[in-house]
Amino acid sequence: MRRGIRCCTSYLVMSVLLWSGFSGSHAAATLGGLEFPLRCSDHVECVVQNLFDHDPGPSFSDYNCGALGYDGHDGVDIRVANLSVMDEGVAVLAAAPGVVRAVRNDMQDINIKDGGLGAIKGHEAGNAVAIRHGSDWETQYSHLRRGSVQVKPGDSVKAGDVLGLIGLSGRTEFPHLHFEVRHRGKAVDPFVGPIDGFQCGSAKSPMWSEGAGKILKYRPTGLLQTGFATDVPTRKAVEWGETLPEPVSSSAPAIVFWVELFGVQQGDIETIQLFGPDNKTVISARTRQVPGNKARWLSYVGRKRRGVGWDPGVYQSRYELMRVHAGKREVILDLRRTLEVD
Repeated sequence: MRRGIRCCTSYLVMSVLLWSGFSGSHAAATLGGLEFPLRCSDHVECVVQNLFDHDPGPSFSDYNCGALGYDGHDGVDIRVANLSVMDEGVAVLAAAPGVVRAVRNDMQDINIKDGGLGAIKGHEAGNAVAIRHGSDWETQYSHLRRGSVQVKPGDSVKAGDVLGLIGLSGRTEFPHLHFEVRHRGKAVDPFVGPIDGFQCGSAKSPMWSEGAGKILKYRPTGLLQTGFATDVPTRKAVEWGETLPEPVSSSAPAIVFWVELFGVQQGDIETIQLFGPDNKTVISARTRQVPGNKARWLSYVGRKRRGVGWDPGVYQSRYELMRVHAGKREVILDLRRTLEVD
């Protein structure tokens, strides 16, 4: 039996392993009362980016019949906004008491778009910790920061013990923890429990503690980060959450407002605007319909400087996302930000 760090299915591929069979109706004592596996705070917000896939076909459905995830995903991805937050150090915690079975701690933290698949073949989970909970249950904590793992095989841990830090190792494009629960080798959705043939929207037996359940309340759509720039925001700038120091010079080559969201859905209508210091003059605006379900969505508007320079004062931005529900438009997000120009 292969007993190393299992390759999570974050960003598509799952390796084939030889595990024993699984039957929810014949499960041993259920692993319950799982604690939230990250140390987040008012300063560091943690967001559920992807959930467990309950659609047996090529489509996706999370436990709430929503679209928060992608086909074949077998865990819960909890992320921080950007690499700057990751660099501050966000602790990954044991969700339940157990014994460490395996660890990996030496993989580089690098976006898969930059490193390529070849560099991580067979190690898609990145740096990780696998913990046994009795003979039938296991939790795994993947994509940890290189050199941050603080436990070793054979160590006993309690719920809340620090295992390592959120990182960018393995097959991932953003800093997050891929948290996975397994019963006899079969992945189990902790929002559902070990239920055979579960269909979204039906009765569930969540495995989270009361406190973790409140933190992990279902949010189909939300803001990851937002900011201003003096040029079109690049992927690197967004990954690092780069923001402009204020006040911005009136000679800036451009003023651009951007937002990054999670969980936008096909048919959503967004309106993004940038206003001058009088809060009336529209400098730039755009309304468009989202073409499909998007786990991450970047949108921006802006304008290049005209003439000598920008008028000094406070510039206003607004982002609105509307969704059609039961034949009516519902405002999902309404964001407003300001930028001072001297």
